[in-house]
Amino acid sequence: MAKLEVCVIGEINPDLILYGLPQELEPEREFLIDGFSLTLGSSSAIFAHNLAVLGTRVGMISKIGNDPLGKVVLERVAAGGVDVTHVKVSDHTPTGVSVILTQARQRVILTYPGTMFELSYDDLDFDYILSARHLHISSFFLHRKLRPRIADLFQMAKAEGLSTSMDTNDDPEDKWDENGDVSRVLDFVDTLFVNEREVRKLAQTEDLEDATATLAGRTKRVVVKLGAKGAVVREGSREWRHPALAVDVIDAVGAGDSFDAGYIHSLLRGDSPENCLAFANAAGALSTTKAGGTEAFRDRVYVSKFFQEHLRAV
Repeated sequence: MAKLEVCVIGEINPDLILYGLPQELEPEREFLIDGFSLTLGSSSAIFAHNLAVLGTRVGMISKIGNDPLGKVVLERVAAGGVDVTHVKVSDHTPTGVSVILTQARQRVILTYPGTMFELSYDDLDFDYILSARHLHISSFFLHRKLRPRIADLFQMAKAEGLSTSMDTNDDPEDKWDENGDVSRVLDFVDTLFVNEREVRKLAQTEDLEDATATLAGRTKRVVVKLGAKGAVVREGSREWRHPALAVDVIDAVGAGDSFDAGYIHSLLRGDSPENCLAFANAAGALSTTKAGGTEAFRDRVYVSKFFQEHLRAV
């Protein structure tokens, strides 16, 4: 494989997405649903897969279980063009899995972490990481063993000249930066991806503008994903906004991770903040046009046509 552009450290697991659930789930009753999808899930894997499809050379460090689900998701990541030679296999812990319950006004995500909790600092190949131009981590709070050393990892990457990005995603324990471990990493993060809820939680304020400004003062660049309202990027006191694309949404699972992939792909090409946002919004919108976080990206002809239609260029 050619020299890496991006090294992704994170989790690989499947998503089981259930569609058409009733708004209220009463105990002891059996409900019929409209359908389901078993697809490649996990923020890190969706990001890596879709970034590779966009044309960036991506390698991934992860850990899966020695089981059928692990084999399936590893094959799916590799099919997207990601180098998976540094994905380790655990013989005693199964691959994690997320079950996503989609309802009319919201979704509920139930995650069994499995090998997500097992990836550690000792599992990392630093020569491999430093062979890349850029380091990315998603799902900060799910990396239970690695988390205490993520700041060390990012500090090393920056010292060796890599650019960095991180998407914290949700904190299942709802503690966020209670012990300061996120703040320690932010000193070495060039691009921080968050959504509206996450930026407020991390900044400990309900005011979106204040929250964005607070995080922008702690890292080089904060990118806030606003769903149907588009996205905003802030660097110090400078700010750029871009509206979301209007598409027929089938499924929003993985849209934020796809947005991240689009942004980093555009950023590494040297695009302006406005163009990075435009490309990221297009990648996020593309993801929503099919079920699951990677299904829309599996058809490269479809991907190319989508970007040509919405951006006039891939």
